Amino acid sequence: MRTYAMDALRVFVLRIAQAPQAGRFLASLVAGAPDTIALTTALPWPQKPDYCVNVGFTHDGLAALGVTQASLDTFPEDFRQGAVARAGRVGDTGASAPANWTGGLATSNVHVLVFLFAQTAAIRDQITVRLRAGFAAGFTEVSTHDGDSLPGNVAHFGYRDGFAQPTIDGGLPPLVPDVLPKAPAGEFLFGHPSQYADFSYPVPQPAAQLGHNGSFVAFRILAQDCHGFEQFLVDAARQTGLDPELVAAKLCGRWRNGVPLALSPERPDGPVPIEKFNSFDYVPTESTPDAVDDRRGYRCPIGSHIRRMNPRNSTVAGNSGLKRRIVRRGLPYGPPYDPGNPADGIERGLLGLFIGVSLKDQFEFLMSDWANKGAFAPGLKDTRDPILGDHAAPGTFLLPVEGRKSIEVTGMSRFVTCRGAAYCFLPSATGVRYLATVAGN
Repeated sequence: MRTYAMDALRVFVLRIAQAPQAGRFLASLVAGAPDTIALTTALPWPQKPDYCVNVGFTHDGLAALGVTQASLDTFPEDFRQGAVARAGRVGDTGASAPANWTGGLATSNVHVLVFLFAQTAAIRDQITVRLRAGFAAGFTEVSTHDGDSLPGNVAHFGYRDGFAQPTIDGGLPPLVPDVLPKAPAGEFLFGHPSQYADFSYPVPQPAAQLGHNGSFVAFRILAQDCHGFEQFLVDAARQTGLDPELVAAKLCGRWRNGVPLALSPERPDGPVPIEKFNSFDYVPTESTPDAVDDRRGYRCPIGSHIRRMNPRNSTVAGNSGLKRRIVRRGLPYGPPYDPGNPADGIERGLLGLFIGVSLKDQFEFLMSDWANKGAFAPGLKDTRDPILGDHAAPGTFLLPVEGRKSIEVTGMSRFVTCRGAAYCFLPSATGVRYLATVAGN
């Protein structure tokens, strides 16, 4: 639940080869012994560490460790089925279908994902040597995937990223303050009151040893068509007569420097300090009484990327934009895009972690109902998320204009392609300790 804000990431995809030896490695992560790699927990940091390590388990991975069928049956169906079986629900079709995934992620060999975040690439490599020594006896390494921050802390389409993280009740404050109501802990962790009145998500069993304080992550490798995106901006500017940078801002909901359109609709250099980049809404509320009423999307289009993924207090499918929040983590992969050499043949994109207590109600709902359906909000017709949507055919984006009909921008293609995915259970330190014991029996 903590924002690490580190510059390097390595994701290890592992298959359990020997359960008892795998259990010994897991036990070492939570043993607290000196000079061992330690699982990152919620304990306060006296100072920021050089690296952080987390571990996630697929349904097949839990079974391979020796978790009983009775226990496995208490996990929700979306997790039990896994990312491959549920790919169609989230738009992973065509070029994004599992048949085209990389790194063995579409196979039954995906048991454990280890996430290593590090302050630098050099530290990542140093810790990798020690992790691999721990993996050697119990696991087979299926693949690894590296992410590294880009100059200016941008994503590959040129937007500054990482602003809109929910503030979790009882947790640490986000790096950029969030003026929205705090998200209940049970929206992200089992065993706590959820975002729904008088309801908490059923805790996987055994609750005290395994499920309590656990969560889920949808891991995604998302390739980005930078050249196609830039070409579309030029074409859309020609269609609309708008500056390409304004088109880019309308598609995302933010200028590429991170300034939200809700706060500065005309120019990217408006007087908005970075600590205010997440302090806005699309309708006036108790927490944002000074917000401009933008229900019709004249400032920030209703169908823009950030408004679909985090609609705040807008009227949208699913009744409330405040009940589908997720924690977003990850880093870009691949070198910066060079517009002078667009056909370099190098894949670049994002290693994304999307975390919540329910894959179905949070991650999958965002992708199926908000990203890939025009029914996300009134008036969007059959349009999809302009950046993330699965535009199988040339897509359309609607630019609301006050006093006249919305401008239809056409010719949108699939700018983001899924190259691999996995659904993992993220147990607490207590849960990892329990799994180590199970594997050793």
